Amino acid sequence: MPAMPPPVADERAGLREYLAAQQYAFHALAYGLTDEQARATPSVSALSVGGLIKHVTNCQRGWMQRVAAAPELCDRDSRPMDSQAAEYENEFVMRGEERLADILHAFDEQNAETMRLLETADLGASVPIPHDVPWFPKDVSAWSVRWVFFHMIEELARHAGHGDIIRESIDGATLYELLAGLEDWPATDWLTPWQPPSPR
Repeated sequence: MPAMPPPVADERAGLREYLAAQQYAFHALAYGLTDEQARATPSVSALSVGGLIKHVTNCQRGWMQRVAAAPELCDRDSRPMDSQAAEYENEFVMRGEERLADILHAFDEQNAETMRLLETADLGASVPIPHDVPWFPKDVSAWSVRWVFFHMIEELARHAGHGDIIRESIDGATLYELLAGLEDWPATDWLTPWQPPSPR
């Protein structure tokens, strides 16, 4: 995949290409990492590459449930709040028994569902705002599906930026080097594709 989205012909194509680019960035961030490296927290943050990928998977899932239910509210989580909070905390952490390959597989499955909804949903449909969420606006009754997909691009881009810092802290690799290695770009005088170290 190129480092930048291609030219787009219309709004839906623009949303699709920019969303796909941000989804793919997480594959570049994970390229060549071991499970141990993927769960590492080498910066001042408690976040890891694996934990970020779990989070953006679940973030997309939650928002796509809202899109699929539009113009109605999606079903509310009826579990006790402590159970919900524990699940939310878990999605930011790559546990010792978790494997990066499995986390990426779940991410790709959700990416496909997100893209399916992007292709089929009415972009102008209303997505009701639940007013008991502290950070949601109280003076707006609904977003549009269009707004939700712009928000998904924003969320993915923000967390890919977090991932850039974490990955560079692990082994010094930066995004363009990682993309070049992942996509087998030719080496140039100013860009050397990153490759995993040879086994010892």
